[in-house]
Amino acid sequence: MAKVYATGRRKTAIAKVWLENGNGQLTINGVSLDAWLGGHESIKKRVMQPLNVSKQETSVNIVVKTLGGGYSAQADAARHGISRALVAFDEQFRSVLKPFGLLTRDSRSVERKKFGKKKARKSSQFSKR
Repeated sequence: MAKVYATGRRKTAIAKVWLENGNGQLTINGVSLDAWLGGHESIKKRVMQPLNVSKQETSVNIVVKTLGGGYSAQADAARHGISRALVAFDEQFRSVLKPFGLLTRDSRSVERKKFGKKKARKSSQFSKR
């Protein structure tokens, strides 16, 4: 089958994902997963979760380009993009990935700062006099 494209998002991070038949190579921003995330084992597991759940670790090649946000949000965006690419690749993966919540975009983001406050909700300490 030809290449499949999908987009994943989390906070302000975006991941562009290309998936095709292959031997299990995962490239993120031009480097391997281990080189990209270093010693963050739990985040590596989150990125690999869609492949582990669908048992496609060694049968597809994936190329991911991420931009925006931090490395943790980029990793979650990559996970979302990989999940969506797997469903576009083969519709049968939808029933496998859906119960794990891998096809749902995590909509939580940072609340905006309000005027007169130090952060979104933090105020200066109250003083009566």
